[in-house]
Amino acid sequence: MDRKSGQIRQNISIGSEVEIVQKQDQRSGNITEGIVKRILTKSANHPHGIKVILETGEVGRVKWVLMDINLNNSSKE
Repeated sequence: MDRKSGQIRQNISIGSEVEIVQKQDQRSGNITEGIVKRILTKSANHPHGIKVILETGEVGRVKWVLMDINLNNSSKE
């Protein structure tokens, strides 16, 4: 599976399938998988991952982007 870094905002879009680490799971490193509902981080990148809300309401920092719904549009720029 091709994965992209969760530290770069450009890699993430609403509807992307991602793996996040929630605040309470930072020590254990437990991963939660889901679909991005909203991107919370405003900056272009973040060393600990871009913060998002999943469709389930869970909030965390993206470790990996598993699938981007805009695959065909990713080479625009």
